[in-house]
Amino acid sequence: MKIAVIGTGYVGLVAGACFADSGTHVTCVDVDKAKLEQLRKGQVPFFEPRLEELVRRNWPTRLEFSDDLAASIDGRSAVFVAVGTPPQEDGSADLSHVLRVAEDVAAAARHDLVLVLKSTVPVGTNAKVTERVSGRSSHRISVVSNPEFLKEGDAINDFLKPDRVVIGTDDDAAFEVLARLYAPFTRQNNRIQRMSPKSAEIVKYAANGLLATKISFMNEIAHLCDVAGADVEHVRVGLGSDRRIGFPFLYPGLGFGGSCFPKDLRALVRTGSELGVELGVAAAAITANEVPVRTMLAHLAQDLGGVGGKTIAIWGLAFKPRTDDVREAAAIRLIEGLVAGGATVRATDPQALETAAVSLARKGIAGVTLLREEYATCESADALVIATEWNEYRTLDFDRLRALMHGRRVFDGRNILVPEAVADAGFWYRGVGRPPLAPRA
Repeated sequence: MKIAVIGTGYVGLVAGACFADSGTHVTCVDVDKAKLEQLRKGQVPFFEPRLEELVRRNWPTRLEFSDDLAASIDGRSAVFVAVGTPPQEDGSADLSHVLRVAEDVAAAARHDLVLVLKSTVPVGTNAKVTERVSGRSSHRISVVSNPEFLKEGDAINDFLKPDRVVIGTDDDAAFEVLARLYAPFTRQNNRIQRMSPKSAEIVKYAANGLLATKISFMNEIAHLCDVAGADVEHVRVGLGSDRRIGFPFLYPGLGFGGSCFPKDLRALVRTGSELGVELGVAAAAITANEVPVRTMLAHLAQDLGGVGGKTIAIWGLAFKPRTDDVREAAAIRLIEGLVAGGATVRATDPQALETAAVSLARKGIAGVTLLREEYATCESADALVIATEWNEYRTLDFDRLRALMHGRRVFDGRNILVPEAVADAGFWYRGVGRPPLAPRA
């Protein structure tokens, strides 16, 4: 089978590389010629574990890159649309790129084909696209909703071993094309779930909304523990041990970020509003997500006697480990608050230095020093804040910290350290929703 994937961003490139690795011939289409040249050299423009390996292994035999849409979709059984749906000012998803690509595909089609909506889109988009493509082609264009469920940092594994493959279509022939395409990934257990296009569109937003709500709820419980003097880690274990609840996404911290949860939650709430449905729980999760960073800033100011004139080391800039994505990252919001309060910030991240520099410049946040080596950020620092739970930050070299730091305070924004170990090493410890510990040595 031959397919085309339009858009070489996070979703499109992962899908294209994984389909190609299963034996499908894939042409990835993009208008950015510089990016295409980079991909032809085996260089992926963002960090995702194993993705560059898959691109290099399959290009140019099963994976091609082109800016010629008409030639790329010729002879293809399915064309995937994986372009961006950025949020608009009112929170709704901007569908202009999706609609324009759909029209271009219909106009260029030389045969019947299946047009697969892989981009995250609100309910009703399939119908809008179907209306746009009808009349623009003499061939049958079957529009199918096929949302992605990829976690940044583990996207390849998610695609190759999916929990479910959702296919939203009322067209039996189109469903059969997608079922055969996904067959290599569902051999041990048929995880394909067929449903209506509207149900498929809602399930993507509902899944992200529920996971984000779980995070926000735990962060609210952490705040309660902080004020009441309880330990949220004990509460978390007690909750997660209930099989009806489970442990995933039950970890308190500085809040969620990235390209999906914030955007999709706002789009979900906006869609509900447009349809006259108040999604109060989802809206509350958005509001609650702003609290953890504000609380951490308040703790820093309280424990340091204000942040003005202080030097703060920040470990972690990406919104989560195993990615270089800093979109709506808690660390960036934390830095923004510290700089506004007059602090000097020295920050690091294993993968996100370049993306963080772009984000900080775009926001007009100046005076932040970005360093590749984490301990270099601690020179003359009054405090260290762990903002992303990278594995390499879980154990600290306290001898080096004592030699470098001016102060003796560690703020664990992800609760990845052992508080007693920090206190035994002669440092003040403060986590999220955990009782602070004074130095024991």
